[in-house]
Amino acid sequence: MHQNEHSFDPHPTASAITDSRGSYDERLNHILTAATAAMARLGYAKASMREVAKAAGVSLAGLYHYFDSKERMLFLIQFRAFGSLLNNLREKLCGVDDPQDQLRVMVREHLAYFAANMGALKVCSHELDSLTGSAYDETRDIRYEYYGVTRRIIDRLLDARGGMAHTDRHVATMALFGTLNWLYRWYDPRRGPSVSTVANQIADQFLQGLLGVPASENESTQETVP
Repeated sequence: MHQNEHSFDPHPTASAITDSRGSYDERLNHILTAATAAMARLGYAKASMREVAKAAGVSLAGLYHYFDSKERMLFLIQFRAFGSLLNNLREKLCGVDDPQDQLRVMVREHLAYFAANMGALKVCSHELDSLTGSAYDETRDIRYEYYGVTRRIIDRLLDARGGMAHTDRHVATMALFGTLNWLYRWYDPRRGPSVSTVANQIADQFLQGLLGVPASENESTQETVP
């Protein structure tokens, strides 16, 4: 029997395996992007598997090849978002010692990530309680890790200031997240001020309200024109 071009190779090369893996990951990411947009537009409850398949341009059977449930997609959307935020923030904080500078890094990186992923911000802000079981637990845990890094920055801010014993640090931390996570309601990075401009103003307002510090005079607060 002669082999033809469709014959199965029992010993695939490393490059073939890598190409196959890359193609799988690309398709999975494409589906997750479509699922994020559908859930942001319709809400988790109304974004059916059929709706996601249509948005992704795949068959319903093809969608089930990648995800056995809608909840699995929601879990990956949230876990990936907060995993990226957490790892990036830890990396960017390396070598930054001043807590005010740390706060500015946190605000800038959070805003920059979600400005590029606004649908994910809406989904992450609204749909944690749509998860159940271990998916809920794992997502809650990584979100809490991210909260913890930010809370420690605020602790250092207040400790350095002194005389701030009356300030509820959990309230301060959640107020900051409330400001940042409401961005999807009003901020359009394509038409509005630049990410750096918005990030600096939010950081200035937060620091002024919490500590009474003067506004930053950083040049990046000025709107840039391409």
